[in-house]
Amino acid sequence: MPLVEVTLVNGRTPGEIRLLIHELTEAVVEALDVPKQSVRVAVRELPTTHWAAGDVTIAERDAAKTEAQDGSS
Repeated sequence: MPLVEVTLVNGRTPGEIRLLIHELTEAVVEALDVPKQSVRVAVRELPTTHWAAGDVTIAERDAAKTEAQDGSS
């Protein structure tokens, strides 16, 4: 039973998440030739304060970008 796990920063609509689940399921069925009913998909959404790269959270990066844009106006 294939399991696909996806972690995203929150902010997508339920429709976008539903489409992602559908597309991932279809891809696994095609790639592995398994029945659709055997495919499992788990989607986790994290707040921007809980995802970081280079010791900078996405929230911090977005805030800095906004400050830079406000300062250049």
